[in-house]
Amino acid sequence: MASSDLIKAYQDQMLDFIDLMLLQLLLKASQDKRFVCEAAEKALIMTTTCISPNLLLQKLELYVKHKNPRIRAKVSMCICRSVHRLGVEGIKEYGLDALIQMAATQLSDHLPEAREAARKLSLELRAAYDKYVSNHQMEEMSNPTYNSDAWEQFCCMKLSPGNAQAVLRVTSAVI
Repeated sequence: MASSDLIKAYQDQMLDFIDLMLLQLLLKASQDKRFVCEAAEKALIMTTTCISPNLLLQKLELYVKHKNPRIRAKVSMCICRSVHRLGVEGIKEYGLDALIQMAATQLSDHLPEAREAARKLSLELRAAYDKYVSNHQMEEMSNPTYNSDAWEQFCCMKLSPGNAQAVLRVTSAVI
């Protein structure tokens, strides 16, 4: 598909056109036609690889609550790949609050692809939160012991009780 080649060649310069292209790519990636779906998936992967994650996340955020569940699943996967590229500082800069809310809403989605991407995103955010807290404590030279309830408090403060419980269930299973 020419879309992936354009994205790869022009990267962040495509940002002005990505609004028009993103919904079409999400729709095409959600189709049953294998060739069209694969080409659109390739373009979405190229988008998450070549365009700055901070800029792309702002565009993807618009589709998190789309009425089409297949589009929500594709968006969840794109968000997960973009957040992975952000790193701890990028996550802090973008806003852990906004990202955890996106993950929480997708954890209860109908499609397993959306739920799996939300699980990965939640774990990524938990790891970033833990690193940020430990780095912050080291900088202040305060008590370096990690308060295991800090993540739980953060989730309860930023999310509805049901969403907080879902995120905590996913993130505490690994620890």
